[in-house]
Amino acid sequence: MKAFLTVIGRDKVGIVAAISDELFKLNVNIIDITQTIMDDFFTMVVMVDLEKSPKSFDEIKEALRKRGESIGVETRIQREEIFNKMHRI
Repeated sequence: MKAFLTVIGRDKVGIVAAISDELFKLNVNIIDITQTIMDDFFTMVVMVDLEKSPKSFDEIKEALRKRGESIGVETRIQREEIFNKMHRI
């Protein structure tokens, strides 16, 4: 299953490293990644593949929430099919 992960927070060193490290620990593959700085805010959108992770979607979501909280950013993950339905015109 593919999903979209968004990460938003005040810019600082180590955000990409912390989030990618957590994805590694969860055995979640990064398919595509984009990031930018808007004023002082870091924003990142990551398309991930959850197929090989031994964790459930809810466990992945919680692990990313906790890791984000520990570094002062907000994380949200959404299944690809939900994302696509929400953005269909």
